[in-house]
This record gives sequence, structure tokens and C-alpha cells, in this order.
Amino acid sequence: MNYLQKGQFHGQTNKTIHLDGIIITDTEYTHDKVDWHYHENAYFTFILEGNVIEGNKKEKYNCSAGSLLFHNWEDAHYNIKPKGFTRGFHVELQPMWFNDIWLDIDCLQGSIDVTNPDVKILFYKIFKECKSYDDMSALAVRELLIRTFTHLRGTTESRPARQPQWVDTIRQILHDDCCSTYSLEGLGQTGDIHPVHLSRDFHKYFHCGVSEYVRKLRVQKSLTLLSNATLPLTTVALDCGFADQSHFTRCFKEMMQMTPFKYRKLLLS
Repeated sequence: MNYLQKGQFHGQTNKTIHLDGIIITDTEYTHDKVDWHYHENAYFTFILEGNVIEGNKKEKYNCSAGSLLFHNWEDAHYNIKPKGFTRGFHVELQPMWFNDIWLDIDCLQGSIDVTNPDVKILFYKIFKECKSYDDMSALAVRELLIRTFTHLRGTTESRPARQPQWVDTIRQILHDDCCSTYSLEGLGQTGDIHPVHLSRDFHKYFHCGVSEYVRKLRVQKSLTLLSNATLPLTTVALDCGFADQSHFTRCFKEMMQMTPFKYRKLLLS
């Protein structure tokens, strides 16, 4: 089985950034198929453009733009790339990095398909830092990664021992269609929970209110569309459920600290 050492990924790597215990690569997928292999270090794969199928001994992931996977060290997997351009952003983490922040990597086993919109937005911010690199970017990337693992691991104080059924039901509804207009009454009826209880308890499981969570999902969706340079920003806004381009720009800038137009320029530069 092929063994890839630090900084090595199949395909054409266009840029590599080395930080303390962190290797970041921007890579174009050029192989139609990559047979079983594993990597020396734990790492994240973030798909910026295109599609790739990634499988391991337990699961198969159909990854499109915006998909985020975490692989623990030496987790064997394979890749299949459909026709078309595919670009991935990899953040590889050496053991020294985990030791520096006192994080036990063994608590995160195998491969993880990360769907949390907060974590995905953090990764878009990591990408943004790497594209507009300055003397504070190394610190910013480190902080964003620590926040990422805080989300992934959770805490015993913030993660209830058992989640009620309505949590998974409503999460699935919102992730499947973030562009619809929702009400507490409608969501409560679907999740079989009183609207008042939904409003009160939503924050306990999602760490924000319903409206903020939907906006995060909409911004996350827009980030996957901005790589298409031929798609007007007004179309992106409407396709993601925003009332108009100005509403889209306000929400986007609040979460990403830059306009959609500037982010698109960074992505395509």
C-alpha cells in the first residue's frame, strides 16, 4: 500500500505553506483513480471546486465543493475523480502540533465527514488567510484550527448525553434545504416539539438561534458556488435563499469579514 509522507498528496500541488507543525497544500486532482494509500499525519481535505469520491473500509463519501473530511493518521482510503476540474485544500497536522496544544488525537478515530457549518466556515477562513498571507496569518490559522477541534470534540458541558429525536430531524431538514423560509411553528410541527420549546432549546444543541443557523448554511452554500466565475453574484444570492444581492453581501461579510466579490477574486487568483 502506498505511504505518503508529510506534504505529499496525489495530484498537482500548486502551493505549499509550512507553519509550526502544520503543512497546507492547494492541490489539483489530476488522477482519475488513486488506489488504497495512507498518510503519515492526520489531515483535513477541503474540496474547493469539483467532485471526488473518497472511500475507506467503512464508508464512501461523495464529495462536492464545500465537503470537508478529517482523516486520522494512517487511515487507509482510496479516491476516484469524476470528469472535470477538482481542487482540494489540505491541512496536514504533525504530532508536534497536537502536543503543543495538549490535544489527544486518539479521541478522533478514522475518517470523519464534517457537516457542521461553523467548522466549514472556519475552513474557508483558513483558506482566506493562506491566500492573503501576512505576518498575522500563522497565528490566525493556529487559532482557527484550535476552534475547529473544539467544535469537533465538543465538551462535556455543552454536549448533552442524549439528544432528542427532533434535533436530528430538524438538522436534516435545514441541511437538505436551507433556502426555504421556515417558521418555529412549521419546524415544531415537523419535529414534534412545541415552538416555544424549540426556540428555547435550539441553542443548546446548535449553539445559536434558528435564523442564525439557516444564515450560516446559506453562506456556506454560497461559498461553494463562488468558484464558478460565470455565475453572477445576484444569481448566487437568489440560489442560496437570500432576498437580494445586498442582503447576501451583508450576511457574507458579517461571517467572512470580506465581500463575496473579494472572496471570489481570492479563490480564483
